[in-house]
Amino acid sequence: MTTSERSSTGLDANIAAALSYFLGLLSGAVFFGIETDSRFVKFHAMQSMLLSVAAIVVWIVFTVVMMVFTRIPFLGFLVAILGLFGWAILMLGLLGVWLYCMFRAFQGERFKLPYLGEVAEKQVWPSERA
Repeated sequence: MTTSERSSTGLDANIAAALSYFLGLLSGAVFFGIETDSRFVKFHAMQSMLLSVAAIVVWIVFTVVMMVFTRIPFLGFLVAILGLFGWAILMLGLLGVWLYCMFRAFQGERFKLPYLGEVAEKQVWPSERA
């Protein structure tokens, strides 16, 4: 699904939707709060907020797991080294998802992330629940 509508912010909807990903939780919340006309923009803003919250939860879980496992003698050193590489790969993957979502929103597509997109869709289009 592509869109060519205007946003109540004065921007084209695709630009407003892409900008809702720009600063994650902050820009998503701003666009979700100020948008009154475009459900397309509200959808991407909600998905951006959910992606940001999911990233924060992953960061917290990863940090706690690393803190626990690095306390184990000898194994902790190996876990710390592997964890550093794992964290780098995880962050690069998250950066890729973030850029992909921003690009697809800019293209005017209502791209849904697995699970997060379904939740965002139910928040913005409650009457179209599957």
